[in-house]
Amino acid sequence: MKRRRFKQMASLEERLLQEAQRAQAQAKILPPGQERELLLKKARDAHVAAHINEWLTSPGLQPPK
Repeated sequence: MKRRRFKQMASLEERLLQEAQRAQAQAKILPPGQERELLLKKARDAHVAAHINEWLTSPGLQPPK
């Protein structure tokens, strides 16, 4: 079976930040409850992942010697 390949148009960081903004916008319109909390957690997780990716791809990060 052949794998389908897809070329991403936006960087991982951009996609993570877009997902975080989308989740926050959805959470704002929901009443307090479990679904809203799950969306807010998803947004926080996406922000953290974007910052970790930024840190990992930074030029200041050096491999161990």
